Amino acid sequence: MQGTNEGLDAARAPRRPTRPPAAITEEQVRHARDLLTRPENTVTSIAKLLGVSRNTIYNYVPELKGGRLALAEPTSTPELPQPTRSED
Repeated sequence: MQGTNEGLDAARAPRRPTRPPAAITEEQVRHARDLLTRPENTVTSIAKLLGVSRNTIYNYVPELKGGRLALAEPTSTPELPQPTRSED
């Protein structure tokens, strides 16, 4: 009976959020976009500078999938874009 009650108490306990907070801030996204417009900067070097993975850069700057030329065109993104998740 004691094990059952412990299990029920654990089930009622507040849960941690399952989704972590954004890995990159809106300011960092703007900074990454600015750095990516310069051909001497690589995605890897920018990711190291910001302390995130290359994949995070690609997730938060989806224009990169179209190549760097897509970044040269000004875009207005007032809010932080959410990373895209592929469904496997």
